[in-house]
Amino acid sequence: MIVVSDTSPICYLLLIGEIELLPQLYGQVIIPRIVEQELSDERSPTVVRNWIQTPPKWIIIADVTVSADKDLDILNAGEKTAICLALKQGANLMIMDEALGRKVARNKGLKVTGLLGILDRAAQQNLVDFSEAIAALKETTFRASSKLIESLLDRYYST
Repeated sequence: MIVVSDTSPICYLLLIGEIELLPQLYGQVIIPRIVEQELSDERSPTVVRNWIQTPPKWIIIADVTVSADKDLDILNAGEKTAICLALKQGANLMIMDEALGRKVARNKGLKVTGLLGILDRAAQQNLVDFSEAIAALKETTFRASSKLIESLLDRYYST
């Protein structure tokens, strides 16, 4: 399975201590060099910067040439490059949280999931306690629709 990730899902998985879900679910994950640079940016949390300094073997960092495409011009560099990489690699899955980036990726024919999708899949496989992961996420700057989060929580904890 070829999986390409943008910056934010990796960042938030690190912040909540669940980064190992990625290799457990997908084996390897490919990121563009620009995502590596975003993760190591001085504005990134220390845990994120420290992690990317010596990335695990399951992270593959790829150099990508961004093709001229007006659809991608509205995205930030990480999203744009991750989509180009996913298309070039024939990725089975694109991991991205930003709504506009997800829409563009889907319009390009990519299957997309985000951080909540990863946590949901991991919870279905009993790799993580979904409510604990959401509680940890609420302590970060992660933003998602409260309706979406509640509907996912209800799936696991409805009485």
